[in-house]
Amino acid sequence: MGVEIARGVGREGWSEKGSNTFTILRIDPYTSAASTIAMLKELRHDRHTVSLLTDHMVFSPKYRGKVLVVDVAMLAEAIIRKTCKELDIKIIDMSVSSDHIHLFIQYPPKYSVSFIAKRLKGRTSRILRQEFPELKKWRKKSLWALSCYHGSVGHGWKVVEKYIAEQDRKS
Repeated sequence: MGVEIARGVGREGWSEKGSNTFTILRIDPYTSAASTIAMLKELRHDRHTVSLLTDHMVFSPKYRGKVLVVDVAMLAEAIIRKTCKELDIKIIDMSVSSDHIHLFIQYPPKYSVSFIAKRLKGRTSRILRQEFPELKKWRKKSLWALSCYHGSVGHGWKVVEKYIAEQDRKS
């Protein structure tokens, strides 16, 4: 990690009650000052936690079917964006291809990545199959494959953003 921070550390190392200041305890010599500042801005500040939880998620329809086209793809993206907003999940990048979805998110520590995937896949499957009955004919019970990919990203955001941008160009 590039930076170690503490919240409101006093002279004796004890936390000062009600303090909202952050003190940098140690800086990694291999991390540039610009990336250190950017990293501090990206930290998620909640009532009792400071976190940076990011995930690169990829999921696809059953049998990698090419069903995410035109209106289906647009509605799937809208449903995912709305669901993420409701869950207080920040979408950093997203790409909807005809046979899979890449999602790069920053999420609060109260959720697990499996809960997020379950919520996104369940809601999109239900709504898409209601709106487009031809999807029910294609797969009766569920739209998505049971498995999905999760990659914890950490501070390698540029690599993931570049990869997802390349996926958009391929489609």
